[in-house]
Amino acid sequence: MPDLVNIIVWLILGGISGWIASLITSKDSEMGIGSNILVGILGAVLGGWLTGIFGWGPATGLNIWSFFVSIGGSVILLAILSMIKGKSE
Repeated sequence: MPDLVNIIVWLILGGISGWIASLITSKDSEMGIGSNILVGILGAVLGGWLTGIFGWGPATGLNIWSFFVSIGGSVILLAILSMIKGKSE
């Protein structure tokens, strides 16, 4: 049962992080709940990786630092995707 709870928490926080990042990058109208969740989860992984590289401390567990790292990673991910999309048009 704890694994199911962890998955649900990842989905909820991923959705919130992705949604906030989409608001920051003005992509909210282009994204649905599934995209927000995916961007939030992938952004958390990207943000955690980057904080490790820069030595800013680990982003682990359910805390405010991890939430900010997830949002930051999501913003970076959306910016990269926007650049790639812009070059392909």
